[in-house]
Amino acid sequence: MKITDVPKIARLSTAEKILFVEELWDSIAADKRIPVPESHKKELDRRLIKYQNEPGRLLSLNELQKRIEKRK
Repeated sequence: MKITDVPKIARLSTAEKILFVEELWDSIAADKRIPVPESHKKELDRRLIKYQNEPGRLLSLNELQKRIEKRK
């Protein structure tokens, strides 16, 4: 499906489209019937353990933004 398939959506402003996508995503996220793959659960567990073992190695938002700016 393309945005042009739904003319009413295609006519929305950019801000309205963003709000629409947020609403659409929320409706998808609320559907509890969507299974979470076991591999995703394992990866989340792995990342949580890594964080618990080394919490100081995370970047603040400002540090992350500075790193991104340096790459440009």
